[in-house]
Amino acid sequence: MFKHEWRRRVRLVEADLLNELRRTESLDKNLMRAMEYSLMSGGKRLRPILLMAAADAISGNGEKFITVADALEMIHTYSIIHDDLPAMDNDDYRRGKFTNHKVFGEGLAILAGDALLTLAFEVVLRQRGVPDEVLLAVLREISIAAGMAGMVGGQALDLQSEGVQIDLTTLRLMHMGKTGTLFRAAICSGAILAGANEVQLENLTRYAANFGLAFQITDDILDVTGDVRLLGKPVGSDAKNNKATYVSLTSLDAARQLAQAAVEDALHALENFGSEANFLRELVQYLLTREK
Repeated sequence: MFKHEWRRRVRLVEADLLNELRRTESLDKNLMRAMEYSLMSGGKRLRPILLMAAADAISGNGEKFITVADALEMIHTYSIIHDDLPAMDNDDYRRGKFTNHKVFGEGLAILAGDALLTLAFEVVLRQRGVPDEVLLAVLREISIAAGMAGMVGGQALDLQSEGVQIDLTTLRLMHMGKTGTLFRAAICSGAILAGANEVQLENLTRYAANFGLAFQITDDILDVTGDVRLLGKPVGSDAKNNKATYVSLTSLDAARQLAQAAVEDALHALENFGSEANFLRELVQYLLTREK
């Protein structure tokens, strides 16, 4: 039931994403092709699905906010296009396909990422049926998460940490920015859009922090133990780039224990929610067994 619902929502998001992209004009057709290449290359669509699931936990009507959910996937896609560049992680494959710059060249890949980031904020403003002040609050949440206090700041820390000995506190700060803040933005935006009260928002923010932590730890584990055929990208890239991970700073077993603890903390954050939060519960537990 859980995976069936996830697949259903993936199909829903992908159809709507393509619609939002193609209703936007571009001065250059190659730029649009580069944007669509990465945006529609598959993936788990976790961020839009988290936004809708968080809204479900409050009002049971998360699909109403799919437009804002689309915008989050655009921001995520921009980040992975740039993350794969030679100046960053220098990866040739993503989701089993050549990375954007390998197909379209570095210059156009950079511009495709830039265009997706800026388009995302236009798409947020296309959301209907939401009071202006609520939409502005969501825009602020997403802007902070995507910027220097969030994803971009975390990416900067990541670059500067290559080949440098860092501790677990610094590693967690880096990944809270690079990965965790966009998860938080997805969950908190869904809650805000659905009219969450202060206590509900606080609990979902706690869930988001632990979800992001569990996701990153399991990502580090998969970079060591994963199957390239399932991951769609090479394993061992963290070691190749001399990057600190939860596995390298502790051990494989210790990393698994940290992931388990984060999942349990996320579940505790949902204690005051009923069955309407079951998808969120199953989603965070899935992280412990995911293979890609």
